[in-house]
Amino acid sequence: MANRRKMRFGIVVFPGSNCDRDVYNSVTRILNQEAVYLWHKDHDLNHCDAVVLPGGFSYGDYLRTGAIARFSPIVQEIIDYAEKGGRVLGICNGFQVLLEIGLLPGAMLRNKSLHFICKFVHVRVENSDTLFTSACRKKEVLKIPIAHNEGNYYIDSEGLKALEGNNQVVFRYASPEGQITEAHNPNGSLNHIAGIVNRRGNVLGLMPHPERASEALLGSEDGKKIFRSMVQAFLD
Repeated sequence: MANRRKMRFGIVVFPGSNCDRDVYNSVTRILNQEAVYLWHKDHDLNHCDAVVLPGGFSYGDYLRTGAIARFSPIVQEIIDYAEKGGRVLGICNGFQVLLEIGLLPGAMLRNKSLHFICKFVHVRVENSDTLFTSACRKKEVLKIPIAHNEGNYYIDSEGLKALEGNNQVVFRYASPEGQITEAHNPNGSLNHIAGIVNRRGNVLGLMPHPERASEALLGSEDGKKIFRSMVQAFLD
């Protein structure tokens, strides 16, 4: 491997973030990499090799999810970083923020049930050829929890055609056996979409929480594969 230093993750902390420490634990204690917290008022990404926008309720989800977070100083730094090819991962509320700032296409609607959902689900890996899924097999099924009220992904017909045509759908809600059925779509997401990547492949957003499924004690280690993929891509 050409680069043997540890990968340095920057974990964004908004007022209302509640999964920042979970991400920190996953990448430092479990994967033995480095991490620093990036406060929402910072103007510097602190020489990070990847940025993670964690789950939670940034600014209380007032107006709509991610609507206020988009104006934080750190967000413009993240946009500039992503446009230069920097690695960015948005988890749950972080995914919602990425949609709000335009780094990923589409929007999040209220869950079809109109209820907050917190449970383990299964997602099928639709694209294993990304910086975030190289440690997975195509069509592999991962067991990862969700916890959200607005996880119903929507995009217009032209946008959906582009996503599917460019292989930008990375994760899709599925049965434990990998079948795509309405019964296993927890929030009503269009085309069962659970996670997407941008055209360039350096920005991923997903609703499930991989940091909450990174060690057996939590009920699943499948989420660790996403962070491991990022580390492998960095070291390679």
